[in-house]
Amino acid sequence: MKNTLTNIGLGLVILVGLPSLVNAESSWWDKGADLLKSLGDKSETVTATTTLGNADITEAFKQALRMGANNVVNQLGVADGFNADPAIHIPLPQELMTIKKMLSKVGMSQLVDDLELKLNRAAEAAAPKAKALFVQAITDMSFADVKTIYEGPENSATEYFKRSMSPSLKKEMQPVIENTLSQVGAIQAYNNVISQYKALPFVPDVQADLTNHVVLAGMEGIFHYLAKEEASIRQDPAKQTTALLKKVFGVK
Repeated sequence: MKNTLTNIGLGLVILVGLPSLVNAESSWWDKGADLLKSLGDKSETVTATTTLGNADITEAFKQALRMGANNVVNQLGVADGFNADPAIHIPLPQELMTIKKMLSKVGMSQLVDDLELKLNRAAEAAAPKAKALFVQAITDMSFADVKTIYEGPENSATEYFKRSMSPSLKKEMQPVIENTLSQVGAIQAYNNVISQYKALPFVPDVQADLTNHVVLAGMEGIFHYLAKEEASIRQDPAKQTTALLKKVFGVK
C-alpha cells in the first residue's frame, strides 16, 4: 500500500510540479494518458489520494471536451456555418442530381441552387441542438470511459460521442430541420423544382426525403469538426486555459 501511494504521489509531482522532467515534445494529452496508466486499475487499494487523482484528471478531460464541443456548435450554428464551408456544405440529395442537370440545360439552375442554400440554412439552425446533448454525454462519462478514450486512437472521443449521441441528436434535430425547411422556404423551393422538372417531356419520376438528408448530413458535419477539435486538444496546450487543466496537466 505504501509503495502504491508513493508511486501515485510521485506521478502527480512529476506531472504537475516538475513539468521539466516530462519530454518537451509531449502534449498535455500524453501527460494525462501517462498519469492514467500510472494509476491503473487499483480497485483494491483505492484511497483518498487515488480518488482525488482520478477525479481531477477525469474532470479536466471533460472540461477540454466541453470546450471543443462548444467550439464546434458555435462554428456551425450560424449563417454560412454549413453553406460556405466546402468540407461540410450540404449538396442536394443524390436523387435530385438528375433534376439539377435537366433544369440547368433549360436555364433554371437558380431554382436548384436556391433549394441547396435552404438545405444548408436548415442545418445551421439545427446545429445548436447538439450543445445540450454534448454536455449530457460528457457528464455521463465514467473514469473507465475517459481512460479508454485517452488510450485509444485520436478520434476516440468523437467515436464515443457518435455511439452515445447519434440517436438522440437525430431525434432532436429532426423537428428543427422540418420546421426550418418550411420557414426558409425550402419546401416551396422543392415543390417549384419538382414542378418545373415534371413540365419537361419524358423525364423519370423523382422524389427525395429532404428532412432525413439534412439531418444525416448535419450530423456528419458536426462530427467532422468534432474530430478536428479532438485532434487539436490532444496536441495544442494553448487551447486549454482553465485552472483545473493547468493544475492537472501542467499547461502554461
